[in-house]
Amino acid sequence: MAASERYSRVLLKVSGEALMGEAGFGISTSVLNYVAGELVAAHELCNEMGVVLGGGNIFRGVSDSAKGMERVQADNMGMLATVINSLAMQDALERSGLPTRVMSAITMPQVAEPYLRRRALRHLEKGRLVIFAAGTGNPYFSTDTAAALRAQEIGAQVLLKATKVDGIYDSDPAHNADAVKLDNITYDEVLAKHLKVMDSTAISLAGDNKMPVLVFDLLKPGNICRVLRGEAVGSRVEA
Repeated sequence: MAASERYSRVLLKVSGEALMGEAGFGISTSVLNYVAGELVAAHELCNEMGVVLGGGNIFRGVSDSAKGMERVQADNMGMLATVINSLAMQDALERSGLPTRVMSAITMPQVAEPYLRRRALRHLEKGRLVIFAAGTGNPYFSTDTAAALRAQEIGAQVLLKATKVDGIYDSDPAHNADAVKLDNITYDEVLAKHLKVMDSTAISLAGDNKMPVLVFDLLKPGNICRVLRGEAVGSRVEA
C-alpha cells in the first residue's frame, strides 16, 4: 500500500497486558490515557475503527493463576475481564471527546450494548469508535480469535495487532539476542513455524478470508497513525 493511501475501516487488537504498564496487575492510568490519545489521533485518519482489548492484565483463563479451575469457568472470568478493560478505555476515550460504544458478546445491558453486527456497523458509519468486549462470548476462544472474527464481520480492510514488540521475530527477542525480525510472512509460515503472533485459530481465520494482519509496537508514539497512512511499520502477515 502506498504511503498516500489510507485504510477506511480497521480492527485494532490491543493486549490486556499492555494496559498494566510496569505493574504486574491491573490497569495503569498513564498507559490507559496514552493508548486513548493514540486512538483519538488515529480516529482522525480512520473514523471507522473497532477495537478488541484482551483481559490478561486482570485474568487469563489459561494462565498459571487459573490452574485447577474448570476451563469454561476460567474463560468466562477472562471474558468479564475484557469488559472491565473496555469500560475503562471507553471512559478515557470519551473524556478525550471521542464518542465510543462498548458492545459485549455477553449480555449485560446495564453496562454495555449487546453485540449486534448491524448495530455495530451503524455505529462505525456514524464515526463512533466501537470496542468489542467479552471475546466471542464462548469459552475456548481467545480475544485474538474474537478480533479476527469481528474484523471479518465488520468488513475491516486490515487486522492490526498492537503489541509490546516492534513486529514478528523468528524466535522470542526477549530471550534470544539473535532473533531476526520478519517484515513479511505468510499465514502458512506463521502456523508452520509456531510463531507467537496470534493463536492458530485467529491466524487460520484471517488466512481463510485473506485478511492482512499487521503487527507493530503499540508503545512507540504515532505508530497507529503510521500504519493507517500505509507506512512500513512492524510486520505484515498475508498470503
